[in-house]
Amino acid sequence: MDKDHQLLANYLQTVFKLSLPSINDFVPNWKYFQAARKTVLTNIGESEKYLYFVLGGVQRIYSLHHDGREATLIFTYAPSFGGVLDAMMTNQHSRFCYETLTPSSFLRIPVTEIKALMQNNVEISQMVNTGISAALGGVLDRLAEIQLLSSEDKFKQLLSRSPHMLTLVPHKYLANYLGIDPTNFSKLINRIKI
Repeated sequence: MDKDHQLLANYLQTVFKLSLPSINDFVPNWKYFQAARKTVLTNIGESEKYLYFVLGGVQRIYSLHHDGREATLIFTYAPSFGGVLDAMMTNQHSRFCYETLTPSSFLRIPVTEIKALMQNNVEISQMVNTGISAALGGVLDRLAEIQLLSSEDKFKQLLSRSPHMLTLVPHKYLANYLGIDPTNFSKLINRIKI
């Protein structure tokens, strides 16, 4: 097993407590994939064709308003899974866009293979459901932050959760993610000790 597949196997064992036989069923089907900065992996209106395991780089899922405004909803980075999960699980066209913000590397597997693995292995099916439930919990936490916290508190939450993002992601995307005007975001960076 190469180092990338071993990283995935370790992640599955550590985070999801997946058994060795299930890891051996799950891991070999993943293929290495690289994408340049600002590559759209899944576009609005497309089917989600892959589940990604992020090895390197930063990506985002965003929504696009009909007037051209964007709302950054989620960042993904190593080690984590990525893709437009609701489109993947419902077989519907994506309402969101998944793109790389930096050069990125992944392991990826076609959604059809994930679904076949889920049908043939109860433990893998439970793991995917657990992962999706955790992702939903994270989205709900973030929705509460957006509605309840001040700009300063949202910024502090981002710093406590993912401080490395300040050096990896252009600040305009971080401001958008937090729902803060870019000018106010710059003021927060200057005012709050990092």
